[in-house]
Amino acid sequence: MKNIALTISRIFVGVLFIFSGLIKANDPLGFGYKLQEYFEVFHINFLSPMATGLAILICTLEIVFGALLLLGFWNKKVAWGLLILIIFFTLLTFVSAVFKVVTSCGCFGDAIPLTPWQSFIKDLILLGLIIYIFIKKDLIRPVTNLALAQKNIAITITIASLLFGLYTYNFLPVIDFLPYKIGAHIPSLMVIPAGEKPDEFQIMYHLKNKATKAEKDLSDKEYLKTEIWKDNNWEIIGEPTKTLVKKGYDPKIKDLIITDASGTDYTKELLENPYYSLVFVAYNLKDANTKAIGDLNALALNATQQFNIRSVLLTSSSASDAEKFIKKNNLFSEVFYADAVPLKSMVRANPGIILLKNGVVINKWHFHNVPNFEQLSNKYFSK
Repeated sequence: MKNIALTISRIFVGVLFIFSGLIKANDPLGFGYKLQEYFEVFHINFLSPMATGLAILICTLEIVFGALLLLGFWNKKVAWGLLILIIFFTLLTFVSAVFKVVTSCGCFGDAIPLTPWQSFIKDLILLGLIIYIFIKKDLIRPVTNLALAQKNIAITITIASLLFGLYTYNFLPVIDFLPYKIGAHIPSLMVIPAGEKPDEFQIMYHLKNKATKAEKDLSDKEYLKTEIWKDNNWEIIGEPTKTLVKKGYDPKIKDLIITDASGTDYTKELLENPYYSLVFVAYNLKDANTKAIGDLNALALNATQQFNIRSVLLTSSSASDAEKFIKKNNLFSEVFYADAVPLKSMVRANPGIILLKNGVVINKWHFHNVPNFEQLSNKYFSK
């Protein structure tokens, strides 16, 4: 019975660690963004430039520990490593849940979003299982006792895990769990479908009577029903408080607003263009790959001249920075602005390329593997 319980614990923990590591390694840049949130919360922003590198290493570590646990190699060292990792993760998710500093831990990337409390409960279960594994670590037997075989297998797993994270970092996630994935119709993901209800909030007003100095709190419904607003003796003190009463339908895309430098909204016009549009996404122009920008500029020029394809650059950089960038790089594309959060979700590259038609994401590329003009022409534009 002890061996059965230990085996089940090892399988559960090992598979979960491998799954968690692979899911995050599939999108290391996204996991890196999550790490930057933690760095900001804990005031260790000096680590932010290393966030993506650390993300790839953490994912590799999770996969390797999970695999070694299943294989039974180096039982004591692996048990210690797992225990240290889970204690760290449990403390981190506890702080996030109690103090609400990070709304989603990113444990399983964007594939399975977890609330801070769900993440903490998950880590508590893992902590219990890993403590049991740690206590029974001497009973773990490896699948092979050959030291050379163990070493070669461990090295192979480590290299494969590391290469997978580097590949997805340089050529986009293998599986896209974000709302801007290929085939997605962006406009429909920005609205609440018929029959669904939005979030329901209650607004509370704190009022004070100028004559009697009496004070009271009223909800927005009571405020309108009693028509107290018609009585000039009552005035609202401070800012009204807004509380979520009932969770409603949450659109997958709710923060995308595209404007020009003057603030004019171009979201509908750009997204619902019935023809092909080349959208270059560079949320941060200062860090954008300048060689890639030059290549995309030439691509945009050819596409516009030969097929009248509209090309736009989306960025969250300031208008003044964008103006300098345009002059420096002789930018041909139109420039529009949006918040960094949706831009980072659109494509995990800086810059990244999205081919849009009538609001549908036809395809998307990292700047490392964007097709040349002839390839795009033959596959899309000339048809």
